[in-house]
Amino acid sequence: MNLIETPYGFSSTAAEVAEGADLTGRRAVVTGASSGLGVETARALASTGAEVTLSVRDVTAGERVARDIAATTGSSALRVTPLDLSDPDSVAAFTAAWDGPLHVLVANAGVMATPEQYTAQGWELQFATNHLGHFALATGLHDALAADGAARIVLVSSSGHQLSPVVFDDVGFAFRAYDPWLAYGQSKTANVLFAVEATRRWAGDGITANALMPGAIFTNLQRHTGGRGSGTIPPELMKTPEQGAATSVLLATSPLLEGIGGRYFADCNESETIDRRGAAGPLQGVARYALDPEGAERLWTLSETLLAKGIA
Repeated sequence: MNLIETPYGFSSTAAEVAEGADLTGRRAVVTGASSGLGVETARALASTGAEVTLSVRDVTAGERVARDIAATTGSSALRVTPLDLSDPDSVAAFTAAWDGPLHVLVANAGVMATPEQYTAQGWELQFATNHLGHFALATGLHDALAADGAARIVLVSSSGHQLSPVVFDDVGFAFRAYDPWLAYGQSKTANVLFAVEATRRWAGDGITANALMPGAIFTNLQRHTGGRGSGTIPPELMKTPEQGAATSVLLATSPLLEGIGGRYFADCNESETIDRRGAAGPLQGVARYALDPEGAERLWTLSETLLAKGIA
């Protein structure tokens, strides 16, 4: 299988990737669109003519962003809806209220390296927010995605997935000592595995899903790490939010991705599979375990079970 290569790279911006794309009449949802990468992803999609729904925890902030996007793109097709991915009732309310087809779902929202916290259902917060919430959202919107016949799901993962596979026997740290970075890595691996299994299960509906590493960007995601992420990234590898959103926009709009799913991208190109952390260079490569089809199927079953029982 040849890796997908594009004309874009590390320095490309979301606006550059979106240029020339026409999504008029198409509908997109971007989670976490009130700050950081979500804002620039939503802005670029709005510039293509798509109707964009900003799904956010803070509706006031979301409405402020929507006004800014409208002013910079001229788009009037912007909606703001409440969504808390760590709350199953909030996700269920969002999916129940959705009407009509959905063409692009960008699972962008997330938390990183949080102190040990658990949801009301007993789920570890990072796994609950970064994976389970998006899993429930996508499965709840399945019929809307299937109505298009060529819908795309874009999952914002991270090179942090290389820190940990999904530890199926202890996703909730009931036995392991909690480590914020291991929990983050596990949740980001889950994003990639979800892309693999969603593509396999929903191929007949024309739905494809791909995951990506946006790059190292200073955003609100670093609020639990002193504002500087892991603190180990060289300055020359840092991106602006506009650059960080480029790969998400590529996966959402590029004709090169038609019918392509279950893959992982960084810097707007498909990443090589690695068997050792860092083997492809800083922030590059996708761990083999993150693309494992058996692991992807197992995660899907586990996710359904957790959501049904409400415990981790």
